[in-house]
Amino acid sequence: MIANSAAVIAVDALVFDAYGTLFDVQSVATLAERLFPGHGAALSQLWRSKQLEYSWLQSLMLSPTVRREDFAALTAHALDYAAEALGLAPQAAARHRLLDAYLDLSPFPDVAPTLAALAPLPRLILSNGTRQMLELLTASTGIAQHLDGIVSVDAAGIYKPSPRVYQLAVDHLKLAPSRIGFVSSNGWDAVGAKAFGLTVFWVSRAGAPFERHGPKPDAVIASLAELPALLRR
Repeated sequence: MIANSAAVIAVDALVFDAYGTLFDVQSVATLAERLFPGHGAALSQLWRSKQLEYSWLQSLMLSPTVRREDFAALTAHALDYAAEALGLAPQAAARHRLLDAYLDLSPFPDVAPTLAALAPLPRLILSNGTRQMLELLTASTGIAQHLDGIVSVDAAGIYKPSPRVYQLAVDHLKLAPSRIGFVSSNGWDAVGAKAFGLTVFWVSRAGAPFERHGPKPDAVIASLAELPALLRR
C-alpha cells in the first residue's frame, strides 16, 4: 500500500531501523522460555516495552545534571525491571545470557534477500543501539555484508524520535531529507522520521493501525520484500 499517489518513490539511499525492523526482538523469547518455563513470552514482551519506555523517558529527562545512559545500559535496566515485575529472579549467568541474546537476535526472513536486492543503493542502519551492539549483531547474523554503514544515536546524545537522531542520516549521507528513504516497523519511529522530513516506508508486519500523533508515512508495506518494487531506479 502506498500512502501517496505516486506509483513509485525516488530516493538516493536507504536507512533502516534495526530492532523490530531488521531483527526480531521477540526472538529472545525462546531463550527466556528455556530459562523460565511458562514466562518466556511475557518476559520478552515486557522487557522490550520497558526498553523503549526508558529510551523515551531518558530523552525527556536530559538536563545538565541528568545524563543519558546508552542503549546497552537501558536494555539491562529493562530486563531487571521485567524480571522483578514477573516475580523472576535470574541468576547472574542467566541474566548475562539474556543480555547476550540481544547481540544475536534473529533477522526476519525477508531481510537478507531484500537488502541484497536493493544494491547498489547505499543501505545504512540508524538505531538506538550502541555501535558495538550493532556491529556485533550484524556480524553474528551475516547482515553486515549487505550494509554500507551503521549510525548509532550515541552520536546525537539522545534517542529516537528526536529530530537530532534523524539529522545524523542527513549528515552521514550528505543528502536532502526527502532523498533518504527511512524504513522502520515501529510506528512511532516512522512518525518521527516523517515529521523530520525523511521519505518513510513503514513495515507494518502485524497490520497495526496508523499512529495518530503525527504525519503518515509515504508508503506502508507488510514485508521488506515489497520495498524494492516501490523504488524508482
